[in-house]
Amino acid sequence: MTQVDLKFCFLSVRQNFILRTLDLGSARWSVPACVILSPGFLGQVFLGWSAGFGHTGRMAHLPPVERMLSELVAVPSVSSVDARLDQSNRGVVDRLAGWSETLGARVTVEKVTGPLAAGRADMWNLMASWGPDMPGRGLVLSGHTDTVPFDDRPAAQGGWKSDPFAVTPVQDGAALAGLGTADMKGFFGVALDVMSRVSADRLRQPVTLLATADEESSMAGARALMDGGLPLGDWVVVGEPTGLVPIHKHKGIVKDRIVLRGSSGHSSDPRLGRSALEGMREVLNGIDAFRTEIQAKFRDVDFDPPEPTVNLGTIHGGDAPNRICAECELKIDIRLVPGMDSEAMRQDLRGRIAAIAGRLGLEVEFHEIFVEPPFAAKVNSPLVSTAASLSGAEPACVCFGTEAPFFRAMDMDVVIWGPGDIRVAHRVDEFVERATLSRAGELLGGLLHRFCVEEQPVETARQVLGGQP
Repeated sequence: MTQVDLKFCFLSVRQNFILRTLDLGSARWSVPACVILSPGFLGQVFLGWSAGFGHTGRMAHLPPVERMLSELVAVPSVSSVDARLDQSNRGVVDRLAGWSETLGARVTVEKVTGPLAAGRADMWNLMASWGPDMPGRGLVLSGHTDTVPFDDRPAAQGGWKSDPFAVTPVQDGAALAGLGTADMKGFFGVALDVMSRVSADRLRQPVTLLATADEESSMAGARALMDGGLPLGDWVVVGEPTGLVPIHKHKGIVKDRIVLRGSSGHSSDPRLGRSALEGMREVLNGIDAFRTEIQAKFRDVDFDPPEPTVNLGTIHGGDAPNRICAECELKIDIRLVPGMDSEAMRQDLRGRIAAIAGRLGLEVEFHEIFVEPPFAAKVNSPLVSTAASLSGAEPACVCFGTEAPFFRAMDMDVVIWGPGDIRVAHRVDEFVERATLSRAGELLGGLLHRFCVEEQPVETARQVLGGQP
């Protein structure tokens, strides 16, 4: 683990500027920052936003949002269980760490270890904090540093029209295309830009930028934080692409690989072997019965579709039409509504499949691909309601998964709220609208001011649940 603690002291205060000196080991320099606030701009504590002073108010050496986004996209950080595609996220983490250090943050970079990281490219988590040194308190701005793989087909065959690792203006310049622009490297640029406009001495609560590893494949980064019991904060904004609509619920996910094994033989006489493919047909019937039962029992009308779903993703079996199939593999995806226990559902289905295999004289193996519990926060929680008030959008629900359940398990108030549109994520020519990035900065600035600057304290999830103050 590498930790950098950047201390800064204030030398003098003038009418419109604070002159601050940053002490970075042997390097020292002074940075002027306007502290005049714009009273009509969401009440945030952005520096230099008032039009009368002709000063950006941004601290030295931090690139503009779009430049930071370009640099992050240019660093490949593909997450995949396929070793041929898997890449470390360290390059992205190093850039975030460098920019955070420039802004005077206390920076920690930690390697993710454990079973989920075994045999994979190196994974790293980053935490950068500003304001009072109060571990486990304050506001966390969280995002994942990895992306999904990309289609490397020619554009004429449905591939990218531009380099996925170069940010390219599209839609007559209104949007920026590139792998991870929406999901979700754009959020980091916005968050850092917000922090560049905040006077750290005004923060009554700490602000932490959290950058996690491997969200797209295993969520190993967020799981490591939860398992390690590291204190993070009271409130967390998960900056996934929601179109700046605050999300307070999403479905859980169970992905499994099921392998049936029988014995091969000549196809002219089925009695010469035990067909795994014929057995998988009965397994599919069993899965269909399981789906019918859970859809009748569980329902949440806040979602569309409101019931849990089961997707039969891939099936592979056999090697020749004139041989009895000795092995067959099925991969499935189950989406669960809040109130369903992910592990209990997994074990229920596995038990049914094992019984079918046993009756047919087949061997069965189960391999966990991914599991995540459903997420639900109170729609009237301080964080969700404030995000709704600032954005003017009613809290909503989504069917895709995020790291939110792991933060909720750590007694944090959580909202999923970020720039970009999930409908263009994981797709060729992914993009984020420039106006959305700008708007996200305004909204995050307002939220930060409410939770970390204003004198009136905000109730935490721990207090709501009767835990520690």
